[in-house]
Amino acid sequence: MHWLNEFCTWLDATSLSQAIQTAAWVTPTVQTIHILAVAVVVVSALMIDLRLVGVFAANQPLKRVSARFLPLVWWPMLVLLATGAIMIIGEPARALKSPIFQLKMALLVGAIAITGIQQWLIRRDMSWGDLASGSRRVASLVAIPSIALWTGIIFAGRWIAYW
Repeated sequence: MHWLNEFCTWLDATSLSQAIQTAAWVTPTVQTIHILAVAVVVVSALMIDLRLVGVFAANQPLKRVSARFLPLVWWPMLVLLATGAIMIIGEPARALKSPIFQLKMALLVGAIAITGIQQWLIRRDMSWGDLASGSRRVASLVAIPSIALWTGIIFAGRWIAYW
């Protein structure tokens, strides 16, 4: 991974990275915003997943629950992308070379994929995942890995600080 070392060294030497590193307020502010955005995304995804397994809002159509929470999954992702990029630029080697960070990104790809599949299935069949529909079991089989992935993202995000 010689190219990764060179890239991290180059990025670390940029004026933007140096500005992030020297301004004492940037890192804690960006980390706080990042953590709050993670909370919004994960809780929103969890509400949809819990609806799919029948624990939350079981008496409401899945379409209504997802219309309420899906925007709170996708829009804060832009905040996560921006704050994550700032944190990577500020400490490129710490983030990019960390196997825990790489695990977090792999889990994120999986979580985004499952959330996208859920959204596609709901749009394709408005009754998908509703208690009375035959897709109830499939909905649970989609929701449980989603919960595991989002939980793994939270744990990996915390472990990055200790790696």
